Amino acid sequence: MKKYDGLNQSMLERFATRPGRKELLPELSEKAQVALMCRMLIREGWDEHIAGHITYRLENGNILTNPWELAWGELTASDIVTLDPKGNVLDSDWNVTPAIGLHLQLHAMRPDVHVVIHNHPHWSGIWACMQKVPPVYDQASAYCGVELPLYDEYEGTFENEATSLSAVEALGDAKWALLANHGSLVVGKNLRQAHLRAITLEWRSKRAYEVELAGGGRPLSDEEVKKVSIADDNGFPFVWEAMARKELRLDPGLVD
Repeated sequence: MKKYDGLNQSMLERFATRPGRKELLPELSEKAQVALMCRMLIREGWDEHIAGHITYRLENGNILTNPWELAWGELTASDIVTLDPKGNVLDSDWNVTPAIGLHLQLHAMRPDVHVVIHNHPHWSGIWACMQKVPPVYDQASAYCGVELPLYDEYEGTFENEATSLSAVEALGDAKWALLANHGSLVVGKNLRQAHLRAITLEWRSKRAYEVELAGGGRPLSDEEVKKVSIADDNGFPFVWEAMARKELRLDPGLVD
C-alpha cells in the first residue's frame, strides 16, 4: 500500500506542496500497517482478549492477518501472518483463528473488499446483544451514513463454514453489520476506510447508548446525516495517520 493510499487526492496534493511540510508517517510495510490497525482499534473498544481478526488482501491476492495466539495490543509487524487465498499459512509458525473462513468467503465474494474486521467491541456489542440498531445522534456518528444491517440469525461461532457463509450472504454489499448476540463486522476497500468505519460504529453506539440512558434525544434525520457524513468514502483525512502516530509514540518497535 502506498504511504497515503486512499487519501483524498486534492487534499493530498495541497498537503504535498505545502512549504515546510513534515511527513505524516514514516514508510511502513504492509505488515506494519496491519499491526498498527490492531493497536489503533484496541483503543477504540475493539478489544475482547484474544478474540477478533483483521484481514488485509494484498494486490497479489495473498492475505495478511493477525495470529490467533496474540492479543491485538501485543502483536508487532513481525507477528502478522501471510495466507494464500485459500487460507494456507505461508510464512509463520503462528496459527490463525478457525473462524478465518468468514474473511476468506467475504474476500472471495466481494472484490471491492480488501479489509475485513470482526471482533466483539464494547459499545456496538451492547447494541448487538439488544438486537437493536443505534440511532445517529451527532455528526461523528454520521460519518459513514445511516444504514446498519442487523444480522439476527446467530447460530454459533464462525468456525462453521455454513454459518459464516450465511453471514456473508446476509451482509450483501453493506459496509458493516451488527451480529446479534455476537459482535460487529466491518469491511472496507483499504485500511483507512475500514478504520473510519470501525471507529465510527463504536462512537455511534457509545453516543446513542449514553443519550438514551440520559432520557433520549432526537436522532438526526437521514437528510441531516447525508449533509454531515464524510463525502470522500476513503475516510476522514489524516485521522489514520494521527492515530498511527499515537501508537508509534507509545511503542516504536511495533512496526519492526
